[in-house]
Amino acid sequence: MSEKIYEEAWHYTIKVLEEEFKKENKEDFFKIWFNMHYVEDTIDTITVSVNSNFLKTTMDQKGSFKIVEEKLKEVIGQDNIKLNCIVVEEKKSKEITIEKEIVEEQNTDSKIESEQEEIKTAKKVHPLLKEDFVFDTFIPGENSDFAYNGALAVAKNPGKKYNPILFYGGSGLGKTHLMQAIGNYIYNNGGEKLKICYVSAETFTNEFTSSLHYKNPNEFKNKYRNLDVLLLDDIHFLSEKEATQEELFYTFEALFNKNAQMVFTCDRPIKEIKSMADRLVSRLSKGLCIDITIPNFETRCAILQKKIEQKEKVLSKEIIEYIAKNVETNVRELEAALNKIFGYAELIGQNPTLEIVQKLLKDLFTSNAQQNISLETIQSVIAKNYQISVAELKGKQRDKKFVIPRQIAIYIARQLTEISYTELGREFGGKDHTTMSYAYEKIAEKMKIDSSFESKIQILMKEIKEFKS
Repeated sequence: MSEKIYEEAWHYTIKVLEEEFKKENKEDFFKIWFNMHYVEDTIDTITVSVNSNFLKTTMDQKGSFKIVEEKLKEVIGQDNIKLNCIVVEEKKSKEITIEKEIVEEQNTDSKIESEQEEIKTAKKVHPLLKEDFVFDTFIPGENSDFAYNGALAVAKNPGKKYNPILFYGGSGLGKTHLMQAIGNYIYNNGGEKLKICYVSAETFTNEFTSSLHYKNPNEFKNKYRNLDVLLLDDIHFLSEKEATQEELFYTFEALFNKNAQMVFTCDRPIKEIKSMADRLVSRLSKGLCIDITIPNFETRCAILQKKIEQKEKVLSKEIIEYIAKNVETNVRELEAALNKIFGYAELIGQNPTLEIVQKLLKDLFTSNAQQNISLETIQSVIAKNYQISVAELKGKQRDKKFVIPRQIAIYIARQLTEISYTELGREFGGKDHTTMSYAYEKIAEKMKIDSSFESKIQILMKEIKEFKS
């Protein structure tokens, strides 16, 4: 018969461990790799559950269970306490498959199933939003945990907390997902009658231009200035579009004054957008601006596992790690890799081996390889991104405006080409080997301590790999 002697001690132990990891700035690691749930206990064993074999295996490898077990011994004061982990998988039919029989009270099961059905029934789909862009399908890691929590806070208190909120970062990192998750949450939690609008900056611009062309600007103004929630995607598109920026400014003022929630996304910090009106930058910066950086290896593995479970498929740990190692900069590419694998599996009627996956994804991963990238391409892309000329990039000016992009170009050149420091020195103003080496180390060190900067370098490298003259 199951007992619950140690349930309280279990929850206390987890709380203590969480605080310890927070102090070491490893809160995100804890959330992912200590995500286990109390089930039952006996006189010397505490049984916990995780929701997949992958998590169980990986947690074991990372020592999560051992850490919890040792802390439990310390809290309870018994050296013979053992931790037992089982896998509990929730299937479509609501049946629960458990690797060990667990005695649970029927009324508890019934209540859980009832609540799940109620949630399922209550879920509504907004015509402008993607059904699967919800908080439950977003996997936060150290790259996006702040953004996730900020988005959730906004969704729960629209117009009252963090207004506006702006997410920025590279393509495919989850900005649009979080933006639409806010809209879906509001819509499904009492906001069915609210005016919620998701629109890209390009569409917003086109609509505004059309309203001027057909001489019905009031129709456009009434549409956007009477919203309860505005979700405006990719506002970097508004660069150099002065008339549209002016219209957005007045729309912003109207919505802000009536406490309507505004959510924006951008591919870079708002202050770095070329030719963006100062007063609009000021307004957009008033709220919460959050950077979403590139997910680390552990987070990429967790994202893959979540997407695999959503598709009700199975892949080996080796394949998951192979994909995570080869896709570093874009979450969309993770899903693209999975789709290709599962498409193949459906055609042949069985899951592919790691060797087959390597062949399948060879073309997909080509852009991540170092293939005939010229120094000229690197210099051109870096110069364009930092709005300086290639001559200035290669020159001897010592202003910060030129030094930082020059060091970045040197770092990336060493990463993506076989060019020596001596050769690089000749291409960057006749500088010596030591100067080139110093520039490389300077960028490498900054990447270690600044995740946002690291993300920026990764995005630049991806752009260089995909560059077409």
